[in-house]
Amino acid sequence: MQSVVIDKPYTFIPPRFSRFWHWTMRRILPRQLRKQYGITAVECIGAEKLRASLNAGHGVMVVGNHCRPCDPMILDSLAAAVHRPFHIIASWHVFMSSQVHRFLLPRLGGFSVYREGMDRESLKCAIHIVAEAKHPLAIFAEGIITRCNDRLVNFMEGPAFMARAAAKQRKQGKVVIHPVFIRYFFEGDLLKTVIPVVEEIENRLSWQPQVQLPLRERIHKVGNALLALKEIEYFQSPQPGRFRERLQRLQDHLLTPLEDQWCAGRHDGDPMARVKRLRSAILPEMVTGDLTESERAKRWRHLAEVYLVQQLHCYPGDYIENPTPERILETVERYEEDLTDLARPHFPIRAVITVGDAIEVSATRDRSQEADPITAEIRRQMEAMLESSKACRKLTPTGTEIS
Repeated sequence: MQSVVIDKPYTFIPPRFSRFWHWTMRRILPRQLRKQYGITAVECIGAEKLRASLNAGHGVMVVGNHCRPCDPMILDSLAAAVHRPFHIIASWHVFMSSQVHRFLLPRLGGFSVYREGMDRESLKCAIHIVAEAKHPLAIFAEGIITRCNDRLVNFMEGPAFMARAAAKQRKQGKVVIHPVFIRYFFEGDLLKTVIPVVEEIENRLSWQPQVQLPLRERIHKVGNALLALKEIEYFQSPQPGRFRERLQRLQDHLLTPLEDQWCAGRHDGDPMARVKRLRSAILPEMVTGDLTESERAKRWRHLAEVYLVQQLHCYPGDYIENPTPERILETVERYEEDLTDLARPHFPIRAVITVGDAIEVSATRDRSQEADPITAEIRRQMEAMLESSKACRKLTPTGTEIS
């Protein structure tokens, strides 16, 4: 379980932008991206759209997908292309992960948000940044790292809310949102890259290497085994049905009793909305209350189960039915990350950033539509960019047959 929840009193960490640290890190970043994440090249498509909005003096929000941990660093290439550094909202646990992060991130334009409760300071800061129109504000619509570059999970409505509040605060000038889609392409030898990871996982399962199977079937078999282990843990035996049905069944099995205990039986919303609601209910007394050791341990178990739901939610049941190199790599990386909390870097990966058209934001919401029209337009553009970005894929290198 990664440390995405901190049982300490929250303190808002504001941005403290430093030209020196921004200049320094921009020169270090390419080497860091290659070493830690395997990123060897970054391309920007449509940067002129964002540049035009900035030159017009608009308050600008950049809303992107979030499939890899390095997405915030990748966006710096877009910031360089438009000659304007970005502010970025990041979960508080990222700042708390190390003293280096706590020092550097604010000086690079980052500021914290507390996902387990209402963070008025963060909200005010975000609205002010957009209304001031000095730097763009970047936020990731999905709210979690999905490791699924060919799939978008449900979007948060926070970006649209903040943009409207900024539009209301501005005395003159527009507020616009530019959807941005980040696409990653693996351009190495897929078999040489993923088979050692798959063999390590098979070894953890006490299996002989399943070399008699094609790669896709081998990965399916590992995934079924990992899911079956969790089903044995919570159901006492592996469950029948298709992979997607089993994932949903286990998520509901984990969430429902926790919601009965902590949320007065409220079960509505998508899995991530339910996860956030549970964390917000379980955590406060862990931070401020005088709990017994057994009660604290019980709540940590509940938070671990909530974290498992988040992991399960990011596994599309049919993701490698169309086995592109990227889908295969992402699936194996998620297996490794969920088993060890860390996925090793793989080389080389090329990132392509596509900028969508500006969406003008008014100060009021059209209540005649059930879904937020701004959020819906962000998603529409991002889904279109997801499809069009596939054309940026180069020919698959020789030796990566995966069917």
